[in-house]
Amino acid sequence: MKRALQLLAVNVAVFCIVAELAALGIFYYQHGWLFYIDPYREPIPLVQESAGQGLTAIGLHPYFGPIHRPGIPFDVPPELQTTDAGPVVATNNFGFASRYDYPFAKTNERQFIIGIFGGSVGQYFCRIGAGRLEEDLRQNAVYRNKELVTLCFSHEGYKQPQQLLVLSYFLSIGQVFDVVINIDGFNEVALGNINDQYGWDVSMPSHEHLDPLVNLVNQATLTPAKLDSLYRITHYRERLNAIAVRSNATHVASVEFILRHYHAFVQRRYEQELGDFDRLPSNPPASSVIHVTPKVKARSGDEVFADIAANWQASSLAMQQLLGARNVAYVHVLQPNQYYSTRVFSDEEKKIAFNDASPFKAGAERGYPLLERQLEAGALNAVHLFDRERAPMYIDDCCHYSVAGNHLLADFIASSVLASTRRTP
Repeated sequence: MKRALQLLAVNVAVFCIVAELAALGIFYYQHGWLFYIDPYREPIPLVQESAGQGLTAIGLHPYFGPIHRPGIPFDVPPELQTTDAGPVVATNNFGFASRYDYPFAKTNERQFIIGIFGGSVGQYFCRIGAGRLEEDLRQNAVYRNKELVTLCFSHEGYKQPQQLLVLSYFLSIGQVFDVVINIDGFNEVALGNINDQYGWDVSMPSHEHLDPLVNLVNQATLTPAKLDSLYRITHYRERLNAIAVRSNATHVASVEFILRHYHAFVQRRYEQELGDFDRLPSNPPASSVIHVTPKVKARSGDEVFADIAANWQASSLAMQQLLGARNVAYVHVLQPNQYYSTRVFSDEEKKIAFNDASPFKAGAERGYPLLERQLEAGALNAVHLFDRERAPMYIDDCCHYSVAGNHLLADFIASSVLASTRRTP
């Protein structure tokens, strides 16, 4: 028995040494230095409770609808994380991704305030396109000595009349602008169409973004399946944080290797469960404390998109009137998208940009022709902006643009801003 125990101990020791050497080799191959020297070992981030207590970093604003909670770090997708991207920012006091709290007050007469409104395309433009827009404007002598301040009022999923409501609110509490840029169109038809399919009025905030919050706010809408999913999500989050703490603290290469890979495995399960939760059907929210207006009338065929386009146009005209009364320039941009385009796509870009199963595809294809017809006088039609470009313009199968696409959009908008504000900079 003693000999067997000694043999077992030797084998365990040899195994541990071999495992440690293997982990050291892998770490050196991946990072270029020994694990024990450890000049820079990126820690595994914790799943923050501030962003996860309700399973989401999104709150429900009484005027705007879904909005980020304040203090949440906001970054762009990896495809846009280049030197062209602005600095990573956290969400401000209202939940918008901005370096400034709102309302922002001018501190000197040289400041020129640009407000960016819209959905996620506008949100990414604030990080990727705004710098290019400012560079373009500074090429003009009128703006060369101006201190350009870009404020982001865009949020993923926003569609009219949310931009109008956000603008109205901030004007009412004293926010000043010199020019307002509203980049929209896609969410109105893509998400408005989904609203109609779920029995919500097309004028309501996006079902895709608001319905999960309704479920979280009102437990009466949570089905047993969703309650089970909530438990699993909470369990995975706690396990992820426990693994991260142990991995970040260990001084043994083989233990770090095992824990980091185990963390990746649990992370995949956690993200899958989050997706499964969003896809689970809810009970009818008739008893919810959040009242979402059902369809105000029955619509069939293209009547859905005709009403969406009419609401979109009316909301934009109201923004124009509010700003015109204050002598503020308004630039409305009908954004380009891949599902309604005459552009020739390469085979590689097609794999990224198109998805026949996309829930947004039908709305864009059927709704954009009506948006083009309803575009108000003076607004910018950017639908064909990318037609002559051969470089990749899209980074996903939704609607988001590459760095080059954002720069082209910035150049396009800058020319209009220069024309609109030439007399009253």
